[in-house]
Amino acid sequence: MSTKHPIIAITGSSGAGTTTVMTTFQQIFRREGVTAAVVEGDAFHRYDRAEMRVRMAEEQANGNQHFSHFGPDTNLFEDLELLFRQYGESGFGRVRKYLHDDQEAAPYNQKPGTFTPWEDITARTDLLFYEGLHGGVKTDTVNVAKHVDLLIGVVPIINLEWIQKLHRDKRTRGHSHEAVVDTILRRMPDYVNYICPQFAETHVNFQRVPTVDTSNPFIARDIPSPDESMLVIRFRNPKGIDFPYLLSMLSGSFMSRANTIVCEGGKMALAMQLIFTPMIWQLMDRKKRAF
Repeated sequence: MSTKHPIIAITGSSGAGTTTVMTTFQQIFRREGVTAAVVEGDAFHRYDRAEMRVRMAEEQANGNQHFSHFGPDTNLFEDLELLFRQYGESGFGRVRKYLHDDQEAAPYNQKPGTFTPWEDITARTDLLFYEGLHGGVKTDTVNVAKHVDLLIGVVPIINLEWIQKLHRDKRTRGHSHEAVVDTILRRMPDYVNYICPQFAETHVNFQRVPTVDTSNPFIARDIPSPDESMLVIRFRNPKGIDFPYLLSMLSGSFMSRANTIVCEGGKMALAMQLIFTPMIWQLMDRKKRAF
């Protein structure tokens, strides 16, 4: 953790909705005049799209049915921890981008599914903002979580997460139903070992729970909307959280435990604005006083 160069990380598995959270934080940064060095977790995958296909085929041929984007074999955990440590110490570090589609790739004259060259962060920024799979990952040799000043988990219940992934990958990526199910099954061991444990490290968790039947996510025709969901917000350390204020601002909300608020799913953006704006004020105030 760093007083002079704070780090905020949003962590959650594929299809969990972390990109929506990123948009909310961008709005807060713009309103509060905070300049962030934005880092996407996909940039720390070990292989580009073509290389991953080759490695996947090799692993399957060798009998490994659980080779996935979630585990240490396919990610640069050491490089991610190095970035967080260096940024916390100096405000600088080495980053790159993963180019998801033609639109992102065009300015670089590269193919989609490739990485840009590694570059040093040269501009002075107020904080580093990470969004991706592994913002709080810990292994026997790596501890990314310990460098993060504000770690946030975005975690739909598992059936909802699967529904979201099925619909997204079929509609926007052209994958077959069977292929998406195979991906879900292949990722499961790494999900259990490297994704789930991060949510024990987060300072705040947001979990969306549908209020409609999702008992068989593989036949769901629609993704449950935010208005068909409840949002469970858990604070690891409730000290300093103004729960009466949050309850008054989030109409219809209630506390299910001493550190947990439940509110309507459609109020997620508002809840984040109310919760994280004061936390960012505190980070920026500590930074200012440290200098």
